[in-house]
Amino acid sequence: MEADLQAHVAFFLSGKANTPDLEVIDRLELRPALFAAYRDLTRLRYDFPLILVAGQPDGIYVESLSGLIDGILDKIAHGGDADRIRKHVLRLERHIRAQAAAVKEGKLSTLWDKAAEELGKNDKPVAESLARARANLKIDGEVVDCDGAMPNKLIGHVWALAQARRARRFGEIVGRLVIKLSEILQADFANSNAGRSAANLERTFGSGPMDKFDFDVMSKLLCRSAPKENLSRSRKQRIESLLETLRAQRFFRSPHSTSDPFNFAFDSCGDAILAYRERLPKAIELAKAMAIGELEVRGEYSEAKHDRLFESFGESGLDPREMDFFPDYLVRVQAERLPGGELGALTEIMSLNLPIKVLVQTDDVIEESPIGNGHLAFALRSRQLARMALGMVGVFVVQAPASALYQLRGKVMRGLDYSGPALFSVFSGVAKGQGCLPPYLIGAAALESRVFPAFTMDPTAGDDWASRFSLEANPQPELDWPIHRVRYEDANGQSVAEERPFTLIDFVACDARYGKFFAAVAKSHWGDWLAEAGRLIGNEPRGDIDHIDSVPSLLMVAPDNRLQKVIVIEKIVREARRCLSMWNSLQELGGIHNSYTEKRLLQEKVAWEESGKAILAASAPTPETAPAAVPPPSPAVGAASTESEADKTSDEAYIETPRCASCNECVQVNGKMFAYDGNKQAYIKDLSAGTYAQLVEAAENCQVAIIHPGKPRNANEPGLDELIKRAEAFQKTEV
Repeated sequence: MEADLQAHVAFFLSGKANTPDLEVIDRLELRPALFAAYRDLTRLRYDFPLILVAGQPDGIYVESLSGLIDGILDKIAHGGDADRIRKHVLRLERHIRAQAAAVKEGKLSTLWDKAAEELGKNDKPVAESLARARANLKIDGEVVDCDGAMPNKLIGHVWALAQARRARRFGEIVGRLVIKLSEILQADFANSNAGRSAANLERTFGSGPMDKFDFDVMSKLLCRSAPKENLSRSRKQRIESLLETLRAQRFFRSPHSTSDPFNFAFDSCGDAILAYRERLPKAIELAKAMAIGELEVRGEYSEAKHDRLFESFGESGLDPREMDFFPDYLVRVQAERLPGGELGALTEIMSLNLPIKVLVQTDDVIEESPIGNGHLAFALRSRQLARMALGMVGVFVVQAPASALYQLRGKVMRGLDYSGPALFSVFSGVAKGQGCLPPYLIGAAALESRVFPAFTMDPTAGDDWASRFSLEANPQPELDWPIHRVRYEDANGQSVAEERPFTLIDFVACDARYGKFFAAVAKSHWGDWLAEAGRLIGNEPRGDIDHIDSVPSLLMVAPDNRLQKVIVIEKIVREARRCLSMWNSLQELGGIHNSYTEKRLLQEKVAWEESGKAILAASAPTPETAPAAVPPPSPAVGAASTESEADKTSDEAYIETPRCASCNECVQVNGKMFAYDGNKQAYIKDLSAGTYAQLVEAAENCQVAIIHPGKPRNANEPGLDELIKRAEAFQKTEV
């Protein structure tokens, strides 16, 4: 046993598997135990594939296939045949999902009809159910699965709809101005001698027999009686110039335009900035024409007043209200292209508040660090980019793996509608070393492991961080790592259920490129020292081989569903600590476990307790006036025990609840054994819900040393001798 421990510690520290019971996992095709249930996503109901809804700029722009099917079933699955219809339509959904995963593209109507034809070919009841469902299909659009092309398609689709709404509003304004200004010129011409000429009268009089009508006489009569208040030469020239500018604009396609519109979608930040600068004078000229045109249409333009005012129009650029009339620019770029000039251009976009939306897609979040020597960098570029964007005022930021984009679809639309710069940092899940794992699962794992956390910064949501910044799309955002239950059968065929965190270590273990950092342990060499890796990440690193008594391990599953225990080298544990530290920083930005707030609360709590002690001391009765003792009240059901410390014995585990600093350490160890009372102070809720090892671990993690493990309840628990020795430092000393 001692030899096994030393061999495993040696691998932990050096990464060298020098014994036959250890095998590096780079060729074993293992996956974390929490992934075991997700081998074939086409048979599961989840957000993907998505339908990019066409033709609805003001309506639903993206829909989940599962959500669409549920909506249709709500309409048609009623009565005695409801179960049959539901079963048939859900079969159709699985078929469409499989098609989308295979062909990667296609319209919903096409995939639907193909699937319905195949399923209902020789089955009339199925055909009837699917026909009823098809009659209630009211939308269509491209079907996209969660793959490397999806972020580009989704962002491009939503951006195009946002521009369509702007184009419609712009067209209404410019179209009205063109008509009204043209009418002013037409009225002026109609009142001129040229407009009242015999030839023009005959041309505009209409159809019908005009043989006996003398247009020359009519022209003379009209010219003698015509008003002399025609447009001034300067006003006529101004209106003609306005019409020329409005008709020549190339920012939107319009029936009044005489040129093809500009392109606003780019694959380079530098190209987008160059186009913006080249077009800015034309945008200023058009905005100026629109402002003057409004005054002319209302008859309010005064040359004495407005000529000088409009001479300096746009010298400082256009303000956000004026820029809101124009299209936004879209840039879609790969993260690996950012170093160098592209990063500088992106920084310029954000710092100058240019109306440019940028999608930065990351395909691999595990890469060699710039310092080399085997060091790894996890989401290095995206972290730098996101931190930079958060530090700039007025940038709308959405960071998320592609698997979470549907969940954040409302924020995506708000970002693309936003008048200033917006950054969309997306991890596609298409990593090089993930083997057969689908991108959706890899993206979800990056989110769960805090390697690529999701967050949003919405400058329009309020004036403070609490309003603008959100971590709501992350699983269990209040915890260091999400906790999930894993079920398996032990060597005796008994079902075992454990709660385990999903950490950066689990995420890296999915990648065959880094299998050399992990070693599977032969089952005959498993021991109590193989501790759950997530529990050890928060411990202080210990590099002295003579004092290491536990080695971090993961539960993984082989292709044949056999459970494996895998140990990991210290380098990955250090990276997990760094990842956790960065996640804790994001939590503080999001108002979760804010260190300033918790420190202030602790200070207030101590001050309140000291004040209470002083009041009690001042009001304590003298022995002569002391009242008769009364029995203490019974504790309320579900509340923390109020039993005094004097009544405790050294055999009982207990917590000094009034001294609890609400640090969450014990609850994170076992949320069923430990709980908070109404004052958010910890107590032992159920000793039978955990092990003595968890009691000791919680005592060691407690920041104010108020957890006393007592004596073990289960004499057969492994490793008791060591646990009792560790617990001695936390037992209550009898006086």
